[in-house]
Amino acid sequence: MIKLKPFIGLAVLCLVARPVLANDQARLAGAWTLLSYEVEQQSTGAREPVLGQHPTGSIIFTPEGRMMVVLTAEGRKPPTSDEDRAELLKTMVAYTGLYRLEGQKWVTTVDVSANPAWVGGEQTRFFKFTGDRLQESTGWMAWAGHPDKGAVRFILNWECAQ
Repeated sequence: MIKLKPFIGLAVLCLVARPVLANDQARLAGAWTLLSYEVEQQSTGAREPVLGQHPTGSIIFTPEGRMMVVLTAEGRKPPTSDEDRAELLKTMVAYTGLYRLEGQKWVTTVDVSANPAWVGGEQTRFFKFTGDRLQESTGWMAWAGHPDKGAVRFILNWECAQ
């Protein structure tokens, strides 16, 4: 005889979990404006701005499951030389791809990026909502540009632009 209790519990869990994911997808959908972009050191909790005190940026999530993001540092100026153009790449983050939700994180399969190393890979971000604000963070990692800082994570705060 088949015991139905485990199957009933699983069915209830699926029915309860789906609306939460659908609700999060609906809340993400739209345009968001960057408020802050910081790096946090795991060992000390110290935070510092990554692209200056007043970076600019937008992130867009479509209902169909595509996201696009561009971040730029404060104080960027039009280039006047090849060296200036190369330097501008250090003050910008941009990528796009299809995303999926997995609990309180989104995972983007990158198909276009300012950083070619990301193309074809996945970028995972944790998120939470507070009112009309969205907080995004990476997992803990080594920061290639600053290995002396140990494990860090990047934290971005967004405001709904709708």
